Amino acid sequence: MTPSPSTGSEVTKMGSTPRGGKPPREVWAHSANSRGEWHDLREHLQAVADRARAFAERFGAGPWGELAGLWHDLGKYSKAFQEYLRQASTDTHVGEILGKVDHSSAGAQHAVNSLDIPGHLLAYVIAGHHSGLLDGRGGGPSLESRLSKTIEPWAHAPPEVIARERPELPRFVAEAIGRRDGFSVAFFVRMLFSCLVDADFLDTERFLDPSRAAERPRYSEGTVSTMDVVLTSYLEKLRNEVPTTAVNRQRTQVLQDCVRAAGLEPGVFSLTVPTGGGKTLSSLAFALKHAIFHRLQRVVYVIPFTSVIEQNAEVFRTIFAPMVAQGFNDPVVEHHSAVDAGAESVASRLAAENWDAPLIVTTSVQFYESLFAAKASRCRKLHNLARSVIILDEAQALPVDVLAPSLRALRELVANYGVSIVLCTATQPAVQRRDGFPIGLEGIREIIPAPSVLYANLKRVEVADLGRVADEELVERIRQHEQVLCVVNTRGHARVLFERLGEEESHFHLSALMCPAHRSQVLGIIRARLYARQPCRLVATQLIEAGVDIDFPVVYRSLAGIDAIAQAAGRCNRNGSLPHPGTIFLFRPQQRMNERFLADTANAAEQVLLVHSDPLALGTVEAYFKLYYWDQIPRWDAHGVLDNFQLVNDRQFPFQFGFATVSDCFRLIQDNDRPVIVPWGEPGRALCEQLSRSGTGISARLLRQLQRYTVTVPIGWWRSQVGRAIMLVHEQYPMLASPEEHYSERLGLRLAGGQMPFLEI
Repeated sequence: MTPSPSTGSEVTKMGSTPRGGKPPREVWAHSANSRGEWHDLREHLQAVADRARAFAERFGAGPWGELAGLWHDLGKYSKAFQEYLRQASTDTHVGEILGKVDHSSAGAQHAVNSLDIPGHLLAYVIAGHHSGLLDGRGGGPSLESRLSKTIEPWAHAPPEVIARERPELPRFVAEAIGRRDGFSVAFFVRMLFSCLVDADFLDTERFLDPSRAAERPRYSEGTVSTMDVVLTSYLEKLRNEVPTTAVNRQRTQVLQDCVRAAGLEPGVFSLTVPTGGGKTLSSLAFALKHAIFHRLQRVVYVIPFTSVIEQNAEVFRTIFAPMVAQGFNDPVVEHHSAVDAGAESVASRLAAENWDAPLIVTTSVQFYESLFAAKASRCRKLHNLARSVIILDEAQALPVDVLAPSLRALRELVANYGVSIVLCTATQPAVQRRDGFPIGLEGIREIIPAPSVLYANLKRVEVADLGRVADEELVERIRQHEQVLCVVNTRGHARVLFERLGEEESHFHLSALMCPAHRSQVLGIIRARLYARQPCRLVATQLIEAGVDIDFPVVYRSLAGIDAIAQAAGRCNRNGSLPHPGTIFLFRPQQRMNERFLADTANAAEQVLLVHSDPLALGTVEAYFKLYYWDQIPRWDAHGVLDNFQLVNDRQFPFQFGFATVSDCFRLIQDNDRPVIVPWGEPGRALCEQLSRSGTGISARLLRQLQRYTVTVPIGWWRSQVGRAIMLVHEQYPMLASPEEHYSERLGLRLAGGQMPFLEI
């Protein structure tokens, strides 16, 4: 390991910033920006240190955040690096990515030499602040190789930067080291890494692109309180406008229970309410009041990847529109799919979402995969989870193969980062610890005093099992109903049924092959027809089920998990307005060979229904989760994620963490889809034109807006169409080249080369 250099007596002079031309002999963090100004290195280090300290203070690690900021760019004090800057005159973030420069190994080595064993934790953070979190050891790039690397001397670093005493580790980290809890220690490293990379990106953005930095919205400490006032007013108005029905009385009771529970101590809560019982707004009311009571920072609303999150975001924006009208920044950030091709660049790093907003609406995929990511741009948001309220809508939708690491991360957030979690479920908290399920969450407090009574009061549907049904028969059945919803398991099956049903004014199709903005428009038309009691026949995938307020008298549901069946039932007689119960017809489709990805849930449901006739009964739900979740011990960590965080008896290398390995293997869905931006409608075309004109100055705001015009397709299909149906704007952002040829107003994306395969949602 190369020792830290002596500072000597020759300390580089920090002079004024030159404008244009070659820089003088001062030391710089970044070369000239658009105004010809060079970025002073000492100022950059201190600015990043101050930000990172403030971020890390939320979990008691402020001094460690400060050290990470001060030391992350020590390698830039080398003469070789300064010469590189003078010659390249480009931002060095790109250079690090391309392997042209290495300015992060110096700080990592200095951390280990100065801080001994705890310094290895900081070394992971500093060494990865551009390349991403590294594995400790291995055949590829690793922290061990970076620590043993011969680096350029950096003798001109000021003593006040490098000569720092070792701060105390937060108590929970020291205790985790004592009990050899590698996961807890590694999670701390990841959170500290998030503090550093977000602080670094924000200060770099402030210098390189002040206009983009100025676009970032600012929120006052009182924003959450204002949101609570606005939501309370909205709910009161809503309660006065809706009819006093049995269902609405139960919804009011759910809201009152949530408000009463908001003052309870932070921790894990369960909101067990049948679909249609008002969970969405009631859970938000709880979260806002709970955040105010305990001075928490924000609310993060996590929705399963099989649902339409833009619907919830739309509802929230409608509620908080009066705030925006009064001059507040929009408090809602909707974050689901990234719109780039996966490559890291200066623009993508600076524009990456950091969740610095009062209300984040995101997907399970984005949330959980970020908790195990290695890329700096994916991790920068994580520190903003500290001291937040996280609402997990239908938490039992987690795949069995990632249960253990996912639940372990949730426990870590609650235990050590001041997080409260709300398990929002229509069935029961299937992830609760119990006999035979030791990995479950402990100490869950139910918000609803008597869930079983609430279930009985909100029963609005009857279930009939049709067995196996061919497509021809299914289409004929659908035609017999004036208003009917048919939910199937794949995009391909939805398309086949819709085409056989025929394109009529009363026939509609919804799947994830339609961009979110398009789906929102179609849903608006459907709701209007249902309200007007006009004919309306909808064929959709399961994206219609979670978070979509829609009410049909009859629903057909292709066999899936019991929890999915319960979600479909929530779209049937949702408001209890029928004089009789609604009907949900279960059926087994003829294309089950194309639904292999659903085999686990559907097979478990099949077995349970042999014994329990009512799929919506609480006993059925209990039996289903026992079979699908609790008895699947070998699969709880199928990819060995938890084995990659080890503490060993090796003073030279005590923390052997596999950050990069875990990032590659942790996936909620394994098919690795890729996004395509669709210039749909006038707003979509305008945004795509703006993207094309933006060059490298692409803002986070623009990327957020483009999410509503994005469709995902399998990676093989995506690659086959790049340069044909898909063009890469700025060599990074995939856009549909000819929407008039490849995009249908009724069916969505329709790429050349045959029909789409039978794909999930």
